[in-house]
Amino acid sequence: MKTKIILFLIISIAVFSFSWLVTAEKADSIYSNSDTLIYPQEKHFKNMKMLTNGGENAEAYFSFDGTKIIFQSTGEYECDQIFIMNPDGTDKHLVSTGKGRTTCSYFYPDGKSILYASTHLGGDMCPQKPDHSKGYVWALYDDYDIFKADLDGKNLVKLTDVKGYDAEATISPKGDKIIFTSTRNGDIDLYSMNLDGSDVKQLTDIAGYDGGAYYSYDGSMIVFRASRFDDPAKLKEYQDLLAEGLIRPGKLEIYVMNADGSNIRQVTNNGAANFGPYFFPDGKRIIYCSNQDDPKGRNFDLYMINVDGTGNERITYNDTFDGFPMFSLHDGGKKFVFCSNRFNAKQGETNVFICDWID
Repeated sequence: MKTKIILFLIISIAVFSFSWLVTAEKADSIYSNSDTLIYPQEKHFKNMKMLTNGGENAEAYFSFDGTKIIFQSTGEYECDQIFIMNPDGTDKHLVSTGKGRTTCSYFYPDGKSILYASTHLGGDMCPQKPDHSKGYVWALYDDYDIFKADLDGKNLVKLTDVKGYDAEATISPKGDKIIFTSTRNGDIDLYSMNLDGSDVKQLTDIAGYDGGAYYSYDGSMIVFRASRFDDPAKLKEYQDLLAEGLIRPGKLEIYVMNADGSNIRQVTNNGAANFGPYFFPDGKRIIYCSNQDDPKGRNFDLYMINVDGTGNERITYNDTFDGFPMFSLHDGGKKFVFCSNRFNAKQGETNVFICDWID
């Protein structure tokens, strides 16, 4: 009997060890083998790699020469900070202050400086999270300002100095303008300024949230997300939340306009939450994130659409979240970076992915 028990224990340990090895090998292959990261319907992706492995990572953007990626991540901190890494995922390092909350980082075209928004001047701690008893809302912290820094995070310079939320800044490939979102005039509008923060100009003035803007590759156009209200009750709800520094991103459509704010036109019209738009290198198409195919509104995928609103095509088929898309700038968009919940080790984790784009 004793012999049988010992034999049973040996077999059990062997089976457990084998199972653990298989699981470990599977996890390792998911992290390194591009074939396991792409769903069969995703015909525009090839050679995909996961660049981060765990935690909350988002808004990853290439440098203009393609040698670096900047992104926001919680890392070891209580809330998001800004990091830089190589396009293969190596050499991840902190470039923000490690204080407050940061968001919306971007490279300067010369590759010598970075841009990001931070609340650290309002306090070292993370700002208070929004009250979700009001439903799903975003907080527009008044302590957010836009900063310029060297690549290593040193020589921090404050570019905005007006009361209110200033964030969501990106830079024109022409190297002449920054576009950003601000509440300085009482609504959430888009503004442009020079790279040193001078010559601020308001570009939008329609009631509603205008944000998340990016320039086209030639710098002639801007794409952004916006909310508009035909119903006075919905407009009042928006304005009441805004007075509390909150916004409910339930319905956002994609718009484009000229770089000077003229000729605004709507691109999407699906009644969904559409955000994270980015121009294709040809300037004729836009890739964006949307929950348009999920009746419950929980699953976000990537889509592409012509600037005139035709030819909408679904790109990703993950059943949770794919967003924050960007094409590489230096080679005409051969590389593609985005953030996703796909193949995460824990529920809710978001990682950065890179792949070749197949047109």
